[in-house]
Amino acid sequence: MNLLKALVISIVAFFRKKDEKIELLKHPEWEYDYIIVGGGSAGSVVANRLSENPYNKVLLLEAGGNENILSQIPAMSAAFIRTSMDWNYVTEPQRFSSFGYQDRTYRWPRGKVLGGTSSINYMIYSRGNRRDYDNWARGGAHGWSWEEVYPYFLKSEDNRDINVLRNGYHASGGYQTISSPNYITHLVKAFMESVILNGHAMRDYNGPIQKGFAFPQAYIRNGRRCSCNKAFLQPVKDRPNLTILLFSFVSKIVFDHYKVARAVRFERFGQSFIVYARKEIIVSAGVVNSPQLLMLSGIGPREDLNRLGIPIVSDLPVGYNLQDHVFPLGMDFLVNVPYSYTLYRQFKPTNIARYFKLGEGILTVPAGIDVVGYMDTKYANKSDDYPDIQINFFSYSVASDGGKFIRLVFGLNREVKNFDLIFMQTWERCYKPFSYQEAFGIIPILLRPKSRGYIKLRSANPHDQPIIQPNYLSRFEDVLVLVDALKEILRFGNSIALKKYGARIFPRRIPGCEKYVQFSDEDLHCIVRTLSSPACHQVGTCKMGAVEDPTTVVDPKLRVKGVSRLRVIDASIMPNVVSGNTNAPIVMIAEKASDMIRETLYL
Repeated sequence: MNLLKALVISIVAFFRKKDEKIELLKHPEWEYDYIIVGGGSAGSVVANRLSENPYNKVLLLEAGGNENILSQIPAMSAAFIRTSMDWNYVTEPQRFSSFGYQDRTYRWPRGKVLGGTSSINYMIYSRGNRRDYDNWARGGAHGWSWEEVYPYFLKSEDNRDINVLRNGYHASGGYQTISSPNYITHLVKAFMESVILNGHAMRDYNGPIQKGFAFPQAYIRNGRRCSCNKAFLQPVKDRPNLTILLFSFVSKIVFDHYKVARAVRFERFGQSFIVYARKEIIVSAGVVNSPQLLMLSGIGPREDLNRLGIPIVSDLPVGYNLQDHVFPLGMDFLVNVPYSYTLYRQFKPTNIARYFKLGEGILTVPAGIDVVGYMDTKYANKSDDYPDIQINFFSYSVASDGGKFIRLVFGLNREVKNFDLIFMQTWERCYKPFSYQEAFGIIPILLRPKSRGYIKLRSANPHDQPIIQPNYLSRFEDVLVLVDALKEILRFGNSIALKKYGARIFPRRIPGCEKYVQFSDEDLHCIVRTLSSPACHQVGTCKMGAVEDPTTVVDPKLRVKGVSRLRVIDASIMPNVVSGNTNAPIVMIAEKASDMIRETLYL
């Protein structure tokens, strides 16, 4: 392991030890009105909203610790993968993708920390497309059309970009701060010029029309990450009716003979606890942990649970309908100007001082994402505002940090373990020769994948990671859309605007694709299969929809079917992934669900 990564792990461990000393002094009571499992994006919102009523006694259980000073730095998002702030999930080997990755598996970073993945993600604020939500409603998720969810986006929003606020599609004064970047280089401006030269518009993609490009709106406050923990929990953490317990791993939901959710069992510092809920138990543990907990508690596919000897409480398709956005690497360009985010430029002493003193500069760029855009491929209906590709422009490449962090995120392998598998040479041949060089990258994200996967229990042991099989690119239509998007990216990179800075694609071929004419359809198809990566916008494993629909797990009020007083509130309930980043929709879901809970009468 490199020294920089080791330093980050040491700092994370130091702050974790401090949290543990404080948490050891806390003890749960035996009963609360509401128990929320998971202190991520959704759990943070629900804990805030339910505890607004001083007569509600609320317990929030989070398996991880707190954020730290390093996780507040927007440019350092990639550094927390494979630390104690990450669940460190790894997928099963892929058949149709990841040919250039270690063991054909992917890392799935998920936040094991208060604030959840909002504390380690890339912070982009994107609501998706209004048609996504209208399609949810048409599919049986009644009450979740765009008209019905839009007010809940506004409810929590504190947008601090005056130019964005002017268009009437945003709000200020909410808990969740959203800002636009204050650091823009000549290289970024040249890319935006390239976008316009290729016929695309500049506009607020969270406004009335999604199609277009803009500087990213991000969860940043005064130059620092504004996670859902910082936004929703820290302002209310001292409410006397709200208890937050960290390092609390929930292993089971306890039901009575009438299938009413009564309690949760959890482990904390080597001790086991059972705590009861007078009103409801709310599972907000995320797209992996929520279905895992439900299945461990007897809610899931009968055949799978019988195989593991878990008594059935409710036979439901938990864990299925798994979806995620996916994108290929490979569109990396060298330049002749010192405008990119090489590792040593980012962390020059002057840049570090500027960040900590003023909250400005290169370290405030959210994960180095300079521009976000939405566009059509030839497979989209161009007469409608429903783009099928998201474009992210980065003023760096996978090689810009010399393999210190970014390579570890993607899992690109350094070693040739089997000389018949030339795909294993991806890092050594495609990126290592360009380490620390001035470069930029452009990636296309597939917004509405047809491929579907699943999550299953590996065993009845709650500490065993579940089986994660996303089946990326198992539907050929997904590949076709990405191939067409790569053609447009090549046009961006070869535009006059970027050529003046010497822009040229990395002079190398992707291992395994050399037999094809470079940038032919066959070559681009090979690049997609070899270098595709998950965007980590996973959803769908506790699908919401009509009660009578056999593919659903929760009803439109997010109540788990077949049992009482149990809801799931997080990304896992989305029937279909939205056409954008998922954190903003998760906050919206939690806001709407909190109102549903408060309207419920309990006997």
